[in-house]
Amino acid sequence: MTENELAYKVIGLAIDVHNALGPGLLESAYQECLFYKIKKEGLNVVKEKPMPLLFEDVKLECGYRIDLLVENKLVIEVKSVDALNDIHLAQTLTYLKLGNYKLGLLINFNTVLIKSSIKRIINGNLT
Repeated sequence: MTENELAYKVIGLAIDVHNALGPGLLESAYQECLFYKIKKEGLNVVKEKPMPLLFEDVKLECGYRIDLLVENKLVIEVKSVDALNDIHLAQTLTYLKLGNYKLGLLINFNTVLIKSSIKRIINGNLT
């Protein structure tokens, strides 16, 4: 499956989770439910994947963690905030760059209409 196909499937699953739970829960609740739904679909998904930082040829464990990584291709950053802002986009883009991934989804579950709170983020700096 391509990154775009995975993103399409995960967006549908995120909508399912949001329809079942609605807004107002903790980020961790949405992350667990989305993890469960992705796994149930038979996709390989890793939760809280550590992301080391390479600095001057030294690998540093700085505590960066991807919320969900699907099929080792698609980065999912789960939020439950009043509104997404630039720092959330920057965080997701950082994970894409550190892991050399092409596509990420930034999903804010704390909204009445989740479709308007899903952002596709593309890494244009692949090496």
